[in-house]
Amino acid sequence: MHDGRLTLDEIEAIALGNMALALSESDRRAVEKAHEFLCDAIERRQLIYGVTTGYGPLATTHVDPMQSALLQKNLVYHLCSGVGEPLSRPHVRAMMAARAISLVRGHSGANPALVERLLAWLRADLIPEVPSRGTVGASGDLTPLAHLARALSGEGRVSLKGGEWMESAIAHQQLGWQPLLLQGKDAISLVNGTSTTVGIAALNATGAQRAIKLSTLLVLLYTELLEGHREAFHPAIGELRPHPGQRKLHQWLWSLSESSQLLTAWQAASVPLPEMENGIEQHRPLPQDAYTLRCAPQALGAVWDVVEQHAQTVRLELNAVTDNPLLFPDNDTVLHGGNFFGQHLAFASDHLNNALIQMALYSERRIARVTDPLKSKGLPAFMQPCDTGLHSGFMGAQVTATALVAELRSQAIPASIQSIPTNADNQDIVPLGTIAARRASTSIDYLYQILAIEALVLVQGAELKGAHLLSQASQAFCAWVRTHAPTLEQDRPLAEDIARLSHALSDPDEVASLMALLDPQVC
Repeated sequence: MHDGRLTLDEIEAIALGNMALALSESDRRAVEKAHEFLCDAIERRQLIYGVTTGYGPLATTHVDPMQSALLQKNLVYHLCSGVGEPLSRPHVRAMMAARAISLVRGHSGANPALVERLLAWLRADLIPEVPSRGTVGASGDLTPLAHLARALSGEGRVSLKGGEWMESAIAHQQLGWQPLLLQGKDAISLVNGTSTTVGIAALNATGAQRAIKLSTLLVLLYTELLEGHREAFHPAIGELRPHPGQRKLHQWLWSLSESSQLLTAWQAASVPLPEMENGIEQHRPLPQDAYTLRCAPQALGAVWDVVEQHAQTVRLELNAVTDNPLLFPDNDTVLHGGNFFGQHLAFASDHLNNALIQMALYSERRIARVTDPLKSKGLPAFMQPCDTGLHSGFMGAQVTATALVAELRSQAIPASIQSIPTNADNQDIVPLGTIAARRASTSIDYLYQILAIEALVLVQGAELKGAHLLSQASQAFCAWVRTHAPTLEQDRPLAEDIARLSHALSDPDEVASLMALLDPQVC
């Protein structure tokens, strides 16, 4: 790690198994120093929550340091109460990486051997079975992280290199490792933080950023098919309402649309009115377009700003220390506080979720307009040009997009305001950030399915209208889509096409060439 910190793209690469996580010498020294300070404090029989006391409302019980290993073990045992389907492999790997990043900051006191083992698990692609439900995110992600701690101790189930679940003890034997003995502050350092939430949120951040860029390319292609007015993309419009996201969308769409032969060109000179009888002339072409075309920079620009706000919150949290108590070796100080309280991530995830749902709605509305022959500038109904009526084209796929948006809307109630007191009223407010992050992750999955449907529809329309007239960016996008799904000539089941294309759209490596269309210097 450079300066003990990682970017969101790096966390995603680690989560997908495309990058290793390694400690620098300064990281190792920080971990060792904090652990030595903790050991000295324990030897001096200092009162430290969760190390020489019980947990939560049971912290009134003082525990002799001789009981350290049993205290840590019992913490893990009573918290291993998660339910539901397991978190995905990328989510668990992101969680593990996030926990390691927090521990190496040198304020947790975890044993260096624990940190090294976490990194070894990531290198070996060994992940624990972590139930997805059971945390309120108040003392951090106690429940899911406890399932990680249990697996590190040689219990529970794990998966090696994406294989079937097996007993952790068997995996340890296969790898020639001894299970860890958690003692001192090891278990509470593992579980008492926001690493599950921030790991999921980090993947949400990168997935949402790509979704906006893909939506921008789809908006461009959609506007070309409907012969929209390029004028709406003019950067001068964004300069007068200088939200960063709107300005970025104006710049992208204005630049990418320059080579299009289908858009209604902008004329710098004013257009005079024609001579009119009786002072009026009716049924003339509209001088401006429907809002899905005209307001695209404003609509997607607002989403971009929300995504960036969410990403900034995640960046800060990812590189923070979020357990309790916190050790300050240089000052010979132990501070008890609440950095584990995941309210920032809860608010950010709920805000992101609203933006994701709105982006899905925009996509569904574009699909609806372009497949309607009354509004699609000559394109056939549901993009089926041959024997329409005998064949229905993308009619079913359009209904699927509508159903997905309806389901997303039903999941739009914020999690961050649903606080329910728990833990004998010790946790009398809870942020529920993990639920919010998981919900946003589900919304991203649905969004990519809708974008896949839109891509299939629009590329079919481009081929019908004349792909050679498209902008260079749209031509490249169409060619990319056709490497994943063939043209729809006669009706066929589309479920597999949608699944394959949505997976490709969500894969950072697969869409790298498309991202480079918008940010060639960066991507």
